[in-house]
Amino acid sequence: MTTLTQQVNHQILLLSKHLFWDTPLENINPERSKKFIIQRVLEYGLMKDWLLIVEWYGLEEIVNNAKTFRTMSSIDLNFIATISNTPKEEFRCYNLRLSTGKHWIY
Repeated sequence: MTTLTQQVNHQILLLSKHLFWDTPLENINPERSKKFIIQRVLEYGLMKDWLLIVEWYGLEEIVNNAKTFRTMSSIDLNFIATISNTPKEEFRCYNLRLSTGKHWIY
């Protein structure tokens, strides 16, 4: 019998190769590297990559991890907030962006 982790370990090779240009896919553990995988797919992934991680982790787990990200583009933030029906204010990156002052123009 195969566990979910073993299935995902095997299926992680289905993700787009450009997502992990700096790390061999064989070395990525889907449970220990969950945040890493989710962030890369949100930032650079294709729709097929998104559908794979939703199947593996579930939307609720993805949103809970995304809420802790320090940075996220406004496009990615809007996507995850809209698809999960979660207010943007619940995401850490949204709140950090608001507290960052703009540079002065002299």
